[in-house]
Amino acid sequence: MKQIRFTKEGYEKLEQEYQELVAQRPSAIEDLKKAREMGDLSENGYYKAARSRLSFLDNRLQMLRLYLKIAVIVDADNSESVDIGSVVTLSDGKTDRTFNIVGDLEADPAQGKLSLLSPIGKAIAKRNAGSKIRIETPRGEIIYKIVSVN
Repeated sequence: MKQIRFTKEGYEKLEQEYQELVAQRPSAIEDLKKAREMGDLSENGYYKAARSRLSFLDNRLQMLRLYLKIAVIVDADNSESVDIGSVVTLSDGKTDRTFNIVGDLEADPAQGKLSLLSPIGKAIAKRNAGSKIRIETPRGEIIYKIVSVN
């Protein structure tokens, strides 16, 4: 089974979400039990909502268990090349953008977090400051220069 890379913070966030959902499950089961006791299930909106909530919790818990099982925590190696844990500043000649390079499932470009699986992440992986990269986008090719890698 393929491993999923995480930063330490990303892995801890995943574990925290798992524990929170485990804690919510007993109340979801109790809600479903109460809804069943109300009688006719075909027109019981409370029952449908309770069943949906429990189903969501169970599905998310199953997914999180899998992620935690195959997760690999990658420590920043403080090298000069781009890897998970790096903070990278890119310039297109007009503006500079800074990104934190995070684990495979932690990406959030709006928050400045990129994974090495993204198009930009793939292009800058293992590169050093001063390198130029080309990225094809729907709007055309963009050339970035890696200004710094920390």
